[in-house]
Parts: sequence; C-alpha cells; structure tokens
Amino acid sequence: MAATVFYLDDIPAPGATAVLDGPEGRHAATVRRIRVGEPITLSDGHGVVAESEVVAAQKYRLELKVLARSLARSLAAPATPQVTVVQALPKSDRSELAVELMTEAGADAIVPWQAARCISNWEAKAHKAVEKWRTAAKQAARQSRRPYIPDVADLHTTRDLLELVRTAKSNGAIVAALHESGESRFKDLPFADAPEVVLIVGPEGGLDDSELSALSAAGADIVLLGPTVLRTSTAAAVAVGALGALTTRW
Repeated sequence: MAATVFYLDDIPAPGATAVLDGPEGRHAATVRRIRVGEPITLSDGHGVVAESEVVAAQKYRLELKVLARSLARSLAAPATPQVTVVQALPKSDRSELAVELMTEAGADAIVPWQAARCISNWEAKAHKAVEKWRTAAKQAARQSRRPYIPDVADLHTTRDLLELVRTAKSNGAIVAALHESGESRFKDLPFADAPEVVLIVGPEGGLDDSELSALSAAGADIVLLGPTVLRTSTAAAVAVGALGALTTRW
C-alpha cells in the first residue's frame, strides 16, 4: 500500500492510463507533491483497489499507469456486521470531527439527524452541510486507507429515523440507541448474529423522553455504552471501535 489512498470514480484496466484530477489530483500533486515514478494506490470508494505508477505530473493533475486492479479481500471486503451511525447534529465546531472519527473507526454509513435537543439547526442549509460531511468522510477514509467511503445520507427528521429503525429491525438488524438511562449494556447485545447494526447517538443535550419512547416502540434497544458519559462527537467512534472488538469486524 502507498501511504495514502486516492479516489477515482472509474479505474481502468491494468495497462491503461488513469487521470487523477480535480480535488484528488490537486491533493496528490500539490499537497503531497507526488512525482513521476512514485507508486499510488487508487480506489473507487466502493471496494475496488488498484496499484499504479505516476507517469506524468502537472500542477493539479497526475497521469498513472494502472499496474493491477482487484477486489482485495484483505482490504476491500465489507466488514460484517455493517454499521450505520445515526448522528444527531453536534455543535458546528465539532460536527465534522464526529464524521472523521467514526469514519476512521470503521462506520459504513452515516445518517445526520435533526434531534429535538440539537443546538445546530440545518433546516436552511441541509444540502451544504451534508456535502461537508461527505467531504469529511472522504478525507478521513483517505487518511485511514479505506477502500470504502462511508455513505452519508441526507438529513433525517425524527419521523425519517423511526422509519429507518422499523425497516432495519424488519431486516434483522440490531438498533442500539446509546443513552445513560439504558438498563442493558451495549456489549451484551447479540451482535454476532446480526447482518447490520444501527447506532443512534443523541445530541449534546441528550435524547429527550419522547424520542426515547418512540425509538423503543419502533424496536430500538436503549443501551448503556460504558461507565462514563461521552461527547456526542466521540460516542459513535467509541461504539464502532467496541464493535470491532466484540465482532469479527477487526
């Protein structure tokens, strides 16, 4: 593996030339100062990885000869169970940090949620804010050399979330709402038998009583993650990391 993965939507066959331009090309050529002859690992963000070599370098663009392309199981096979994080919107100064941390920890999908007690309100800027999260997820995936970029969904209301919970439960998923009032422990849930885990993280002010009741009625387990109360921006990363140790994800 090269030091960093770079993303290209369409990776050509071995022997062909790939062009890395746009934000990825700018980062490779200008920020990383990658030059002719250096090896580069490419990914399409959906599991395909390719080894390549730089054959031409310009200010914002690299041309690369693809040497080998594969769906390398050790790198590209999706982890099981798949993990979706429903993240209540953190305060603006910690919002993208939350996405970065959960991506580095291994989250497969991220759902921004406008919970009742969120300090942030995306009502007038949802599209722009979601795009920032998608950029943060991509940058964190690059940093951690992930061949899969987590999917970041559009902003969810509580009604949207409850529908997501009901659908996930009908498909056999474990849905865990992390909250200090939980009477059962996160680590005691039967993760080994689940195809998917949905983690619900509340805002700085916590989940309110009506949200807890509605989530429970929809099938979510209200669980205690650990002995301390974590920031909303770090709770998801801790939970995803714990899942790695509790299942075969790691």
